[in-house]
Amino acid sequence: MGNWKDIEVEILRDSETLAEFEALRPHFEVVSQIIRARNEQGLTQEELAERTGLQRSNISRLENGNYNPSLTMLTRVAKGLGMELHVEFRAMNHINP
Repeated sequence: MGNWKDIEVEILRDSETLAEFEALRPHFEVVSQIIRARNEQGLTQEELAERTGLQRSNISRLENGNYNPSLTMLTRVAKGLGMELHVEFRAMNHINP
């Protein structure tokens, strides 16, 4: 069996899987940024929850991809991390019908 990158390339050759992956990309990016920032600051989920006034279980679900957060929640998480939330619209490289 190859490394994860080899497996990922093979899986994403399927057009339906690739389309679903691309549809979820923004969510994956947000979650990755939250986890990275929390880890860089040496914070536990519990500590981030205390800073945000959210429950640790909500932080956990968010980081596990099992929660669809509102902009309000993301703003609270950003503030708890000492950051600001910025939302950006970008031109797509292709046009979906």
